[in-house]
Amino acid sequence: MEPLPHTYKVKARVAGEDLVDLTGEGLEPLKSGPPPQFGGPGGLWSPEELFVAAAADCFLLTFRSVAKHSSLDWKQIECETAGTLEKTEGGLQFTRLVSRVRLVVPEGTDEKKASRVLEMSEKNCLVTRSLKCELALETEILTE
Repeated sequence: MEPLPHTYKVKARVAGEDLVDLTGEGLEPLKSGPPPQFGGPGGLWSPEELFVAAAADCFLLTFRSVAKHSSLDWKQIECETAGTLEKTEGGLQFTRLVSRVRLVVPEGTDEKKASRVLEMSEKNCLVTRSLKCELALETEILTE
């Protein structure tokens, strides 16, 4: 890991239409737009979905690191995150993120250890630690 602080830059550009071009150095360009709930066309990543995706993605990448350092063998993990957007006193805000995680581990794996690794992953995910909304983690551990 490079020494901190790290700086991440993304450029967002709109040219007379609702679609936004997102670019970053060395990254594939991404088009985004408003979701249907805000009158958008749908079929594109929206800022709201990117926000929720960042939490799910970060959880999985954090899990991978924590599992490695904890010597936890695993076969597959998936994280489905749902974000609730509500009107608050301060305006629209995500008030809750619920992540449903399904972890598949080899037969004979200590499920308590696997559960602790999932909890540590949630605790150490830098995206969700940077948020002020309510967070919930629901886990399912399966053996294969």
